[in-house]
Amino acid sequence: MIAVPTHPLAHVAFDLTAWLAGAALGAVLYRWRLRAAVERTAMQVGSGWFAALALGAVTGAWLAGSLNTLRTASPMLSHSVAGGLVGAIAAVELYKLMRGIRGSTGVVFVGSFALGVVIGRMGCLFSGLADRTYGTPTALPWAVDLGDGVGRHPVQVYEALAMALFLAVYLAGLNARAPWALKRGFYVLCAWYGLQRFAWEFLKPYPSVAGPFNLFHLLSLGLIVYGGVFYGRELRRERDAQGRALPVLRPDHEPV
Repeated sequence: MIAVPTHPLAHVAFDLTAWLAGAALGAVLYRWRLRAAVERTAMQVGSGWFAALALGAVTGAWLAGSLNTLRTASPMLSHSVAGGLVGAIAAVELYKLMRGIRGSTGVVFVGSFALGVVIGRMGCLFSGLADRTYGTPTALPWAVDLGDGVGRHPVQVYEALAMALFLAVYLAGLNARAPWALKRGFYVLCAWYGLQRFAWEFLKPYPSVAGPFNLFHLLSLGLIVYGGVFYGRELRRERDAQGRALPVLRPDHEPV
C-alpha cells in the first residue's frame, strides 16, 4: 500500500495549474496545426456560442456533481468535470441547431481538456478523502492510503493515465495531419473520455441510480454515444462533400 500525502487545498493548486497548462497547450496547438480549423469555426459561431458553452459547462458541472453527492451519507454541493462536459455539449449543440451550424466546433479544446484532466485528477488524489473522488478498497499492491489506513484503488491515477494516453495518440495524429485529429478529434475525445470514465466508475463508492450504475455511468454512456454518432455523421458529411467536388476540366484536358 502506498501512503499518499494529502491536503484539501491541493486541488486549488492543481486546478490552477491545469487551467494554465491547458490554455498554453491550446495556444501551441492553434499555432501548430489548428489555426485553419479554429478560424473557420470562429467565422461560423458568433458570440452566442461562447455564452452557451460557458453557461452549459457551469450548469452541468454543478448539477451533475451535486445530484451525486446530495445522495450520499454526507450530502453536500459539488461539481463534476463529466457534468461540465455534458452540459457544455448540450448547450452548444442546441445553439448550433438554432443557428443552423453544422460540423464540429470543439476542436480547439481537445488537447486542453485532456491535459487538464491529467493534471486535475492528480489534484483529486492529493486532496485525499475530502475530495470524495477516491476509489473502493482493494488489496492490490498499488493501493493508496489517503490518510485513513484503508488501501483504495487510485482511480484518479487510472483516469489521468487513460487521458495521457489519449493525448499522446491525439498529438501523434495532429503531427501526421490525420483527418480524425484535425476535424473530428472532439468526438473521439468524448467517446474515449466516456469509455474510460465508465470503466473507473465501477471502482468508486458512489450511490447507484439504475441497477449497478451510478449517475456518472449514465453520463459516460451518453458521451460514448454522442462521440460515436457525431463522428460517423461528420465523416459521412465530409465524404459527401468530396463526392460533390467534381474535378473541373482545364485546357490540359482538351483534345488536340
